[in-house]
Amino acid sequence: MVIPTAPMMNFSATGALAPAPVLPSKPWFQRPSLQVETLVLLCVGFLLLSGNGPFWRAALAGRGWALVATWGFAAALFVAFSAFYFAFLALLATRLTVRPLLSLLVLCTAFAAWYMDHYAIYLDRAMLRNVLATNVNEARELFVWGMVPHVLLLGVLPAALIWWPRLKQRTLGRALAVRLGWIAAALAVGAASLLLVFADFASLMRNHKEVRYLLTPGNVVAALAGNALGGVQRPSQPKLPVGEDARLGASWSARTRPVMFVLIVGETARAQNFSLNGYARQTNPQLARQDVINFPHATACGTSTEVSLPCMFSPYGRSHYDEEKIRGHESVLHVLARAGFKVLWRDNQSGCKGVCDGLPAEQLDDAKVEALCAEGHCLDEVLLQGMEGIARDNKGNLLVVMHQLGSHGPAYFKRYPAVFKQFSPACQNEDLSVCTAAEIVNAYDNSLLYTDFFVSKVIDFLAGAQQQYDTAMLYVSDHGESLGEGGLYLHGMPYPIAPAVQTQVPFVMWLSPGFRRSFKIDQDCLRSNAGAAVSHDNLFHSLLGVLDVQTLAYDKSRDLFAPCRPAPLVALNGPEKAH
Repeated sequence: MVIPTAPMMNFSATGALAPAPVLPSKPWFQRPSLQVETLVLLCVGFLLLSGNGPFWRAALAGRGWALVATWGFAAALFVAFSAFYFAFLALLATRLTVRPLLSLLVLCTAFAAWYMDHYAIYLDRAMLRNVLATNVNEARELFVWGMVPHVLLLGVLPAALIWWPRLKQRTLGRALAVRLGWIAAALAVGAASLLLVFADFASLMRNHKEVRYLLTPGNVVAALAGNALGGVQRPSQPKLPVGEDARLGASWSARTRPVMFVLIVGETARAQNFSLNGYARQTNPQLARQDVINFPHATACGTSTEVSLPCMFSPYGRSHYDEEKIRGHESVLHVLARAGFKVLWRDNQSGCKGVCDGLPAEQLDDAKVEALCAEGHCLDEVLLQGMEGIARDNKGNLLVVMHQLGSHGPAYFKRYPAVFKQFSPACQNEDLSVCTAAEIVNAYDNSLLYTDFFVSKVIDFLAGAQQQYDTAMLYVSDHGESLGEGGLYLHGMPYPIAPAVQTQVPFVMWLSPGFRRSFKIDQDCLRSNAGAAVSHDNLFHSLLGVLDVQTLAYDKSRDLFAPCRPAPLVALNGPEKAH
């Protein structure tokens, strides 16, 4: 028999009956309590599932989802990468650092995943350098409202939730032992998972190495570490000299006028859309009327400005590509300056990337020129502003580099004045996803139409300066662009897998009659040889050769002008090997 118990009574100090204390009611929700390891594991799983659509599509391409083996391969990869991510983060995560660390990774993954998925880009070292080198105006164009819901849902909200649970405490000794146990278990599980599908995984890594640049946030961390520790020359370090023996050749003693050579470095112009190269649309009406020599089969050194610009001005080029040497040594501009040329870099974009370090340079992208500059951008004609004064005041040989804004995307519609809106309807939005394929191409082709006008205007300026100078011009773009072919947009693909539209660039030169006579250049010979394959690797040696600058750094076999002019005279007291 159960004897009911009386409710507990409370008595006051005087013995009188007192009401029982009212206990606070528990809230309908409570913050959960988690171990640090549990929070890391949950976050890792979320990142692999929410921020890696491009990776999973690439890794599982060609596999049928009706097959058990496909599910097994996907599961093994998920477990393996979860384990390895966990082991890495567990080395860094403490009760104090885990929430800031995971929040940062979640936000970075949300941003990176949107751009990778939206433009089909691969995030490697070079691409991250492009991101870090992007100026404010370029970054503003890349920020589009379409990304906001994605970042809020898969970045900001999860990052906020990371701060919600309480974190359990352990003594230092127990915490260390538990953490080491978790890491050891994670590494064992990760290795075992990969061993189960090792043949398929090895095949994927052997045949499609680029997929590693799609695994987020590992690609971001690896790219940051690679750029920080990769041994690339830093701005604070002096560049190693190139062509210390550079001097003007013997032919200069008979020359009566100085030289003005303008080198135009185009931006994001692809050869396939130049009508000079056979494109069906007339994108080069002005250059077609000029006496130019067009090289239709030119290849870039890289697929981004950060890679191509230093490479194309270096003696190493793509054929002997070594990033550390390229960035750590002087460019051909320094060699020409050493030989006595006044070198001036005029920029309407994001700088010379170290190519003009220590040389005169003018940054014109924020110039205040009415009708040419607005909203933090200037049209490329700003590069011609002041050239009359520069030509008038200079008394010696002058080489001017004009670095265009060109066809820099995704805001192609901002790269040309309204009068050049010939192909329509043209995409009028930085977010290319809201435009049709035809609208994107129309806007891009309009930007090339304006580049054609600008380059032709430079030629007209040089033609007008012939009374004072022997003049010449060379135009070459730094890289090409994808406009949606194969789902790819913009540029920056890893070079081994980059499509031709990102690596094939326009390459056009113009030589005044006085320049041709002075340097004894056979223009018909140049024109007949123009159908051969050329590349950025020719630029360094062609500039030295055509301007008759003697140095041991010169390689005659890469000089495009060498077959079309007499062999240069070598002074008796000159170097034993001039080329």
